[in-house]
Amino acid sequence: MATIVDPISPGRSEYRDLVSDNTPPWAYAQPEIHPHDPRLIEQAEVERARLAELLKPWLVDGLVEHVGSTSVPGLAAKPIIDLMAQVADLDAVVDEAGEALNADGWHYVPPDLDSGGSWRRFYVKPDPSGQHRYAHLHLIQAGHPRWTQQLEFRDALRRDDELADTYANLKRRLAAEHPHDREAYTEAKAEFILDALRRATRKTD
Repeated sequence: MATIVDPISPGRSEYRDLVSDNTPPWAYAQPEIHPHDPRLIEQAEVERARLAELLKPWLVDGLVEHVGSTSVPGLAAKPIIDLMAQVADLDAVVDEAGEALNADGWHYVPPDLDSGGSWRRFYVKPDPSGQHRYAHLHLIQAGHPRWTQQLEFRDALRRDDELADTYANLKRRLAAEHPHDREAYTEAKAEFILDALRRATRKTD
């Protein structure tokens, strides 16, 4: 199985060197863990429905999924909604749906500023102030294992309160250790997530 990481945002260590002085404040957002906010699940449903309609011509399975920590009831999280959509052609969506996504408030993060890799295209929706991230959209290449892994990890956290509590404590510690490095924070969670997926696989075998 490939290395697993939690839904991520552009956080490469060289990010500040690549962007201009006009880069929006949300691009530099630090990882801050907040108590679970159930309103984010409700808001995610609104965003999911909107994106499912907007991206309908390109979706492989017709679904937009809410993943990441805000999708797990009771789990402490960065207050950012992570959504993912599986599409057949990443660049076709960027080219053909980019204008509509932008009109809906989504800002495209080019691959050279995104540590996610060639398997996805990444968008950020800021909050109304323009200062903070409100939501992330991960366009996933159809057939890539990341799609299934994200869903499996989400569902494992939803089923296991002890696992969710351990993960929340880990995130709080890592956010304190890496307050100015989103990439380091994300990478430090990878082994925990990979281990959780291995244990979930053993339980279903």
